[in-house]
Amino acid sequence: MKAELLTVGTELLLGDILNTNAQYLAQELAALGITLHRQTVVGDHPQRLEDAMKMALQDADVVICTGGLGPTEDDLTKETAARLFGTKLEEDKEALRRIQEYFRKRQRSMTENNKKQALIPADCGKVLYNDHGTAPGIVLEKNGKMMILLPGPPEEMVPMFQEQVRPILAEKQDGVIYSEILRTIGVGESRMESMVQDLIDSQTNPTIAPYAKDGEAILRVTARAETKEAAKNLIAPIMAELEHRFGESAYAHGETDLQTVVSEMLISQKKTIAVAESCTGGMISSWLVEYPGISEVFLEGCVTYSCEAKMRRLGVKKETLAQYGAVSAQCAAEMAEGIAKTSGAEIGLATTGNAGPSPSEGKEVGLVYVGLYHRGKTMTQALHLAGDRNKIRRDAA
Repeated sequence: MKAELLTVGTELLLGDILNTNAQYLAQELAALGITLHRQTVVGDHPQRLEDAMKMALQDADVVICTGGLGPTEDDLTKETAARLFGTKLEEDKEALRRIQEYFRKRQRSMTENNKKQALIPADCGKVLYNDHGTAPGIVLEKNGKMMILLPGPPEEMVPMFQEQVRPILAEKQDGVIYSEILRTIGVGESRMESMVQDLIDSQTNPTIAPYAKDGEAILRVTARAETKEAAKNLIAPIMAELEHRFGESAYAHGETDLQTVVSEMLISQKKTIAVAESCTGGMISSWLVEYPGISEVFLEGCVTYSCEAKMRRLGVKKETLAQYGAVSAQCAAEMAEGIAKTSGAEIGLATTGNAGPSPSEGKEVGLVYVGLYHRGKTMTQALHLAGDRNKIRRDAA
C-alpha cells in the first residue's frame, strides 16, 4: 500500500505553525509497513487544494489529509474531496448532536457556522466521530482509492488516528506489523546509528529505525508476521542485543519519557526528592510535577539563580563561590546537599551551569554541573552540552 500525506492550511505553508502532524503520521505509517512516497503542504486555496488532491489520488492508494474541516469559509477539505469522489454533502445527525453537546458542556453559545462541520459526504465509507473536538473525520473509498480526512489540531488528530484510523489501515495490510521502541538517554543520534549500523546493514525483518526526539535517541524495531505473537518473537532477540549494546543508557521501552520513568521509580521506592536549580530555572521541578501522584515524594523545588540565593537558601559557602565559582562541581555538590538537608528529602538534586549566550566566570557555554545527594553521599557530573540557550537548559534537565 502506497500513501501520501496532504496537510492543509496557509499557516502551515507559511511556517507560522510547525507541521507536527506530518511527522507523527509518517512515523505511524512506517510502523504499519505502509510506504509513504510524498508529503505535500497546501494553503487554503480551492483550486490548489483540488489539484493537490487529484495528484495524490493518482499516485497513492491512500491519501491522508489533515486540516480544513473547521467551520469557516476557508475550510474546504471535505467539500473538495466530496467533489472529487462524485458525491454531495449531507448533514449527519450524530455529528451535529456531538457538536451541540460539545458547546453545551463548555457553556458556550454555538454559532450557526459550526453546523457546517456536521456536513458529511453522502455514501462515504465511514464517519470518524471526534471525542476531543467538534469536526468529525471522514473516510472516503472509491475504485480502490481511499482518502482519509482528519482534523488539524494534533490533540484531536492523534487520538482519532490511533483509535479509529490505525485499525482500518492495519486490516488492509497482509499479516501484522508490530513495533517496539527502545529509549536511550545520553546517546546522540549519530552515535546511536554508528552503534547499530551493522544491524541496520543486515536487516530484513525486523527493521531498525533510529531517530532523535526531545533530547533523547530512540530505536524503533518493526517486524512483519502472520500474528502479533510471531512478530514479538522476531523482535525479542534484536531488542536483547540493543539493550546489551546500550547498557544503562537504555532507560525504557515504549511510549514514555524520562520524567515519567524517574517519577515512577521514586514513588515505587518511596524515595523523597527535592530539587535546587540554577541554569535549568525550574524545568526539572516542572517536569516532575507533570506526573500525577508525584506529591508522594517530591517535597520541594527552588530556583536559586543568584549567588546570594545559593548561599542564603542552600548554605553554599561564600568561600566555595569565591574559589571555584557558581559553575563548578563544588557548588553543585553543596547545592544538592543543601536542598536535601533543608527540605528533609532523601535525595537532593541540583543544576548549575552556563547556558549562554556568552562565557561566564571563564567557563564555556554549555558547561553544566549536576549535583546529586543521597543519604550522606554526594556525587557530581559535568555535562558539556551544545546548542542555543534553551536547548542547553532542556538537555541539562
